[in-house]
Amino acid sequence: MSHTALKISRHVPSVFQGSLDFSGGRSFSLSIEHPLEPMIFRGLFGCLAFLLCLYLYFVTASVLNVIAREDAGAKTAVLQNSISQKEQSYFALIQDLRPQTGVSLGLSPVQSTSYVYRPGLTAAAATIGHNDEI
Repeated sequence: MSHTALKISRHVPSVFQGSLDFSGGRSFSLSIEHPLEPMIFRGLFGCLAFLLCLYLYFVTASVLNVIAREDAGAKTAVLQNSISQKEQSYFALIQDLRPQTGVSLGLSPVQSTSYVYRPGLTAAAATIGHNDEI
């Protein structure tokens, strides 16, 4: 038995008429691994791990900053309270300060006062050009 090709038409097919190839010579399969696939997978896993570490770092830093801010607020309140107590005692001491208090501390009033006048550079500069007006 010999196989001969059946001729359907006596015309020769044109160059523009294509033929379908169902032989399966070239196909795409997911069971075949690309040579760069393990390296790319490790790189993506490394990037994911790095981003996860960055996320944890920033979340931890934010929580610590909130705690530090609350601690600073508490310390500020304590300092403000201390300052207000110091101001209160200062004003109480000022009201008690009289000339008689100075005598009890050993201070004495000034008897003879002498003031010294020394013209500064501005006074000297003003008189240099206006000697004829003075």
